[in-house]
Amino acid sequence: MKAHAKINLALVVGPLRDDGKHEVVTVLQRLELADEVTLEQSERLAVEGFDGDTIVHAALEAVAAAAGVEPRWRARIDKRIPVAAGLGGGSSDAATALLLANERLADPLDDGRLHELATALGADVPFFLTRGTQLGTGDGSVLEPIELPRDYTVVLLLPNDATKASTAAVYAQFDRDAGFERRRAYLLETVEAGDIASLPPNDLASSRLAERVTALGAFRADVSGAGPAVYGLFLDRNAAERAARALEPLGRTWVSGPAW
Repeated sequence: MKAHAKINLALVVGPLRDDGKHEVVTVLQRLELADEVTLEQSERLAVEGFDGDTIVHAALEAVAAAAGVEPRWRARIDKRIPVAAGLGGGSSDAATALLLANERLADPLDDGRLHELATALGADVPFFLTRGTQLGTGDGSVLEPIELPRDYTVVLLLPNDATKASTAAVYAQFDRDAGFERRRAYLLETVEAGDIASLPPNDLASSRLAERVTALGAFRADVSGAGPAVYGLFLDRNAAERAARALEPLGRTWVSGPAW
């Protein structure tokens, strides 16, 4: 099963909540770029194909515990989404593993219980249980489907030598609580108008390379999530492919599109 990447078309971050997480408002869009996750019965729980995995293993243990069964599955992850890039690859793999394991249960868990398990794994994980573009609020796991245009091509750039702290560490350094309500209101107004180009910039991360992507013809360019991946949205696929080639000296590039 495909485990799609995502981009944050907008990410507004607010104050710390009582649970120690930041209040956020974000627009989440799935991409055609995807890992592949497969699952089969096994004598014991195992995850193959990506040595750095912990979250798929945790997802399968969580499903089994919730269903009262032993986690007798072997999962395989074929990675295509870059790791620790702000594109949600691990979260997507975990959500896909939840779905695959649930399908194999004699008495599958309902959607609400799956959402609870996903939320416990990470704020982005519940998004990958949904379809379409979603507005995320609360810690990002409270989701509402929204309608925005999807008639664009996406160029992704993972800059050379790009590194980042963990997403939790990036959030821990965030100190821009002032003006959250104003930025939140503007994001919601822009979503209501269906104006992707005018969505506010990412509060959590930025990159000068977004300016370079814009100069190559993107009508919107920004960092996704906690970064460091930069995305650009292009109305013309040929222009997007030319831009991706032009950006190759700066890092790894992908040309993708929005997925349902």
